[in-house]
Amino acid sequence: MARRGAGDAYHFNSVLRFAADYRDVLLAFRAMLRAGVAADHFTFPFALKVLAQVPPRSPPCAGAMLGWIHAHLAKSGHGADVYAASALVHAYVSHADASSARAVFDAARHRNVVTWTAMIAGHAAVGEAREAVALFREAVNSGQEINAVTVAQVMGACAQCGDLESGRWVHATLLRWGVEPVLLDVSLATAVLCMYASCGSLDIALEVFDRMPRRNSVSWNAIAEVCSTHGRPDKVLEVFAGMHSDGIKPDKVTWLSILRACTSKGTTGLGQGLHAYMEKTIDRQHVAVRTSLMDMYSKTGNAQSALQIFLCLDRKDLMAWTSMIISLAKHGRAKDAVQLFNQMQHDGVVPDHVAFVGVLTACSHAGMVEEARKNFDSMLNHYSIRPTIKHYGCMIDLFCRAGHLAEAEGMMQSMPIRPSVTMWGSMMNGCKIHCRADIAERIGKQVAELNPQYGPTYVIMSNIYAAVGRWHAVEQTRRLMWQTGLKKIVGSSGTEVHMLFS
Repeated sequence: MARRGAGDAYHFNSVLRFAADYRDVLLAFRAMLRAGVAADHFTFPFALKVLAQVPPRSPPCAGAMLGWIHAHLAKSGHGADVYAASALVHAYVSHADASSARAVFDAARHRNVVTWTAMIAGHAAVGEAREAVALFREAVNSGQEINAVTVAQVMGACAQCGDLESGRWVHATLLRWGVEPVLLDVSLATAVLCMYASCGSLDIALEVFDRMPRRNSVSWNAIAEVCSTHGRPDKVLEVFAGMHSDGIKPDKVTWLSILRACTSKGTTGLGQGLHAYMEKTIDRQHVAVRTSLMDMYSKTGNAQSALQIFLCLDRKDLMAWTSMIISLAKHGRAKDAVQLFNQMQHDGVVPDHVAFVGVLTACSHAGMVEEARKNFDSMLNHYSIRPTIKHYGCMIDLFCRAGHLAEAEGMMQSMPIRPSVTMWGSMMNGCKIHCRADIAERIGKQVAELNPQYGPTYVIMSNIYAAVGRWHAVEQTRRLMWQTGLKKIVGSSGTEVHMLFS
């Protein structure tokens, strides 16, 4: 069948332009092929634009269809069209396929600012920040036109890889061209301040922010997050006051920064005031914000308020459950923590390794040996979670507190992780509390072999021998301390400490 002229493509191009998703594109393209209508220079950009909007977790067929369209583009004779090439690069980038996008980019005979920007964004999106920065340098050195979107993308790439030198070079290049990005565009200015902040130059980031003639919620939230990340809670609270003065309402991102600042400063009164204000301005469905509020109350010593917030949550995610379990465990409410952990599982929420650390810590503090064994076993058997050194540490601490020293020793010998100093300390303290000089001797020898100058071992051994009346062993241990270059002294409170000979 003879192929009809490009003028007949108008109808199909209109369908492609307004297609809802990749399925509509497939149907329209197939109908076009069956009708023998030749694609024109509008057809492929329209189709590729729709494919670029496909969600990242789309079915595999959507990605396969992109390759199918690419093949038809190559055969159509429109592959050299700059708009088609730019749309193809953007589509591959949107599917996180930077390698295919780069292949198209390198093969393109003509590139415009959209092509360059899409490729820079593609490298940055898949973590290839240095490649994005190098490509921007190439664009500038070749005299390629760039725009604010291009600069914002490369600033984000510099921030991602901590490349302050390149970020400064980009900023200086714009200034040499007579362009001050801070004054040009609020989004670009925000990208500049985030670059400086991410690369460790907080003071310059604050200077950029102060020079911005206009600020929106994104820029306010960016500087609040920057100050929070750099440990400046006082500055975060200043930012919050500035937002209020500018009439900008705090959103979810703002509140997370503000609450972290209150938690860091330990300002319970301020936190309570902000909580009251929050109730009027933010939806109760923001679980992350409510969880952060719980964390603030917990870390400022008010576990009951944290629990009240938790109980009022309409929807509880894993982070909220875990945060509350850890809070109760830290505040001596171990049985409540264990009960909450069991309730979480009953409600169908699958615990992760952090939740197990919380419940095992609670069991350790309350001496709940059987409950701890049950939960520790369920980690691997029911949830396929391999215990980490933190989980083993909780169990060993529990066994030592409860006097199950042989079981603790057996776990240390059988676990696939090298014991930590904290574990050895738990064992030695357990031996001291329960007067088990026999186990302490074995543990002490292992510690001495691994670290002969670890002083607490000798001090605790000496105290254990003294407690059971083995005075000859006490003298031998103290003599060994002197031989290894350690000196036992008594502090002002009467507690024994040790120091290395100089």
